[in-house]
Amino acid sequence: MSYLLICGRPSRLRIRQSLTRRNIRYILPHMPGKLLFYRKNIEDGGDIVEMKIWEVPRSQKNAAGLKYSLVYVHAGKRLIGYDNAEGKGHHKHVGRLEHPYVFKNVEVLIKDFLMDVRKLRGGDL
Repeated sequence: MSYLLICGRPSRLRIRQSLTRRNIRYILPHMPGKLLFYRKNIEDGGDIVEMKIWEVPRSQKNAAGLKYSLVYVHAGKRLIGYDNAEGKGHHKHVGRLEHPYVFKNVEVLIKDFLMDVRKLRGGDL
């Protein structure tokens, strides 16, 4: 059983997730902008699939006006991650390797991420 605790002021939103068997906490740091999409699935075996997408001010470095973090965690380790961290641009992590990612739109981003999760689970990645 798990629970989600949301606390903080709108300008400093924090989300903490605690699992009863493990004392794991996730904190969603303050992000300037509007949270467009958030989904977190914790599966029976403890695998976590989490997707966060924010709308942020457009800039020369961020023409899409989006900030995102999508992650698949198995046995407490990130196996797949997609993000556009400052200074790195769009990229994905597969295990310990980092690869460039060509961002098209949010729908394709989610589709690509979930496809990589399926491939990894099936032994194809």
